[in-house]
Amino acid sequence: MTIKRLEKVYEGKAKILYATEDPSLMIQYFKDDASAFDGIKKGIIVDKGVINNEVSNCIYQYLEKKGIKTHFVEQLNDRETLVKRLDIIPV
Repeated sequence: MTIKRLEKVYEGKAKILYATEDPSLMIQYFKDDASAFDGIKKGIIVDKGVINNEVSNCIYQYLEKKGIKTHFVEQLNDRETLVKRLDIIPV
């Protein structure tokens, strides 16, 4: 599947979400940034984003196999995953 990455919608400490041409889908990009002590100490851990992407996708796929729906669609590459756009429910 060829998906075009459009504008940045959100950036947090660990990932960036990008819009796509399909309004129901987003690209989730995992960063190498790391922080500690509420953001006071910051740095980069090489390939942290790659590992986080792989681990997250393993968990999403496991949950899907057990009948628990997730926002996972497919892993696009080492750092990016195609996900369903959703509204976060505040808890």
